[in-house]
Amino acid sequence: MKLNSGYDMPQIGYGTWKIPKDICAEKVYNAVKAGYRLFDGAQDYANEKEVGDGLKRVIDEGIVKREDLFIVLKLWNSFHHPDNVEAALDRTLSDLKLDYLDLFLIHFPIAFKFVPFEVKYPPGTYCGDGDKIVLEKVPILDTWKTLERLVSSGKIRSIGVSNFNGAVLMDLLSGATIPPAVLQIEHHPYLQQPNLINWTQSNGIVVTAYSSFGPQSFLEMKYPKAENCVPLFAEKTITRIAEKHSVKPSQVLLRWSTQNNIAVIPKGDLPEHLELNMNSTGFDLDDQDLKDIEKLDIGVRFNDAWEWAGVPTFY
Repeated sequence: MKLNSGYDMPQIGYGTWKIPKDICAEKVYNAVKAGYRLFDGAQDYANEKEVGDGLKRVIDEGIVKREDLFIVLKLWNSFHHPDNVEAALDRTLSDLKLDYLDLFLIHFPIAFKFVPFEVKYPPGTYCGDGDKIVLEKVPILDTWKTLERLVSSGKIRSIGVSNFNGAVLMDLLSGATIPPAVLQIEHHPYLQQPNLINWTQSNGIVVTAYSSFGPQSFLEMKYPKAENCVPLFAEKTITRIAEKHSVKPSQVLLRWSTQNNIAVIPKGDLPEHLELNMNSTGFDLDDQDLKDIEKLDIGVRFNDAWEWAGVPTFY
């Protein structure tokens, strides 16, 4: 996929959210061997060093060169202040054992109080006062301008945003010198957001979907919203379409996005999952398939900052 920054980004990548440290390096290594070139991570995932170990191994063994890979990371909420952005990036680059990132995203349009690395890294929702969330008054544009300067430094090739709604994205575009190359959002048949996606794409910004399998990852975390939904792998419309095309439900879900020019970053726990996800573009959904999937939209968001930070990001 051609980004507005001029770089090419693979449409199918490998997501590293929730991969335990003790198996992360091996998972990354195996994903590269299976053909994956885009790896999506974040400071908040607490496995950057292990992702870096896996990447270093495939490069050292000559399986790929650094320039063959497309590495995506996300700036956490605690590091939005311009004084802290570059230090956070440098920490990420050091942990990954890389000289540059292909894409650096602002993880959420939320600024938490800064927490020094030596106190807690990654800080998660810790803001220095027990369980209390403490917000910091940092305009998104201030953070963005710092990222723009880091593009000029060569430490980042492209910059983008994650979990931004349309209004915040429009405001950012009004002051940005470098427009976001990518908007990463939660996107699955239960949360389709067609207006946001159409507007974003019409403005030359590539959309990446996370949680393409809907409640699947959140079931493991016992999220009530997820427990109250039919798993998409078992949803009758999805299974019927999968049977019709002789593919797996997971492949239908991914193809639904990629056919609409949306990038995907699924996680594959088993070798067969890696292969299924990577080979999910060998068929096309027809108009009736798309209409039937459209009817599944119930507007349910599993990753809602209101529920874990008390911040109305999507309201």
